[in-house]
Amino acid sequence: MKTIQKLAFAMTTAAVLFITAGCAGMSKSGQDTAIGAGAGAVGGAVLTGGSAIGTVGGAAVGGIVGHEVGK
Repeated sequence: MKTIQKLAFAMTTAAVLFITAGCAGMSKSGQDTAIGAGAGAVGGAVLTGGSAIGTVGGAAVGGIVGHEVGK
């Protein structure tokens, strides 16, 4: 089970890196939202041990916070 959690964390981290690299053509608000969602997804995955619900919840909360901070 630990192997699956480590793999999920590694895949989430890789996805965040690729998404962040794709932010070049986005508006500042869009960049802040995407970065917040990525950071929230990683944080949610870490805090819940790789749970899908924790990852998605973290991404949602991080996206909202990133959007609001970017205003």
